[in-house]
Amino acid sequence: MTTRQMTARLDQPREIRRTFVPRPHYDPESFGRLSERIARFLGTARFLVYLTVFITVWVAWNLLAPSALKFDPYPFIFLTLILSVQASYAAPLILLAQNRQDDRDRVQYEQDRARNDRTIADTEYLTREIAGLRVAVSEVVTRDFLRSELQQIMRELEAKDSAA
Repeated sequence: MTTRQMTARLDQPREIRRTFVPRPHYDPESFGRLSERIARFLGTARFLVYLTVFITVWVAWNLLAPSALKFDPYPFIFLTLILSVQASYAAPLILLAQNRQDDRDRVQYEQDRARNDRTIADTEYLTREIAGLRVAVSEVVTRDFLRSELQQIMRELEAKDSAA
């Protein structure tokens, strides 16, 4: 069997290929936190103000500056490119941040549901205990019943003392 035939077999794992091109390594959690910070910043009024000031200064400079100092003349193609790149990076970062938030919400929902189930179980247990106590208390002598019985015995004793 040739080497080519052995690698084509599906009942055996492939050999690990060693590449000489180093792959970039990153920590997904750190990258996720960074994307959340960026997405959080992109959703603020401060970012809108900064972006508005940046665009206004860019356009004003390229309209009002002397011809020799203009670096992006009127249709502002370079500005359009910069804004397109910013948008193309912002959208995936925002989606990544939303996915991470969805994951956190799912975990929180599961924890809330488990806590709710425990609370329901505790409530049912306490309800059964209270019902058991009510049954037990109905068989126990109450203070009013005992007082009326003692008063009746006192009257009977007084009646015997007065008759004797």
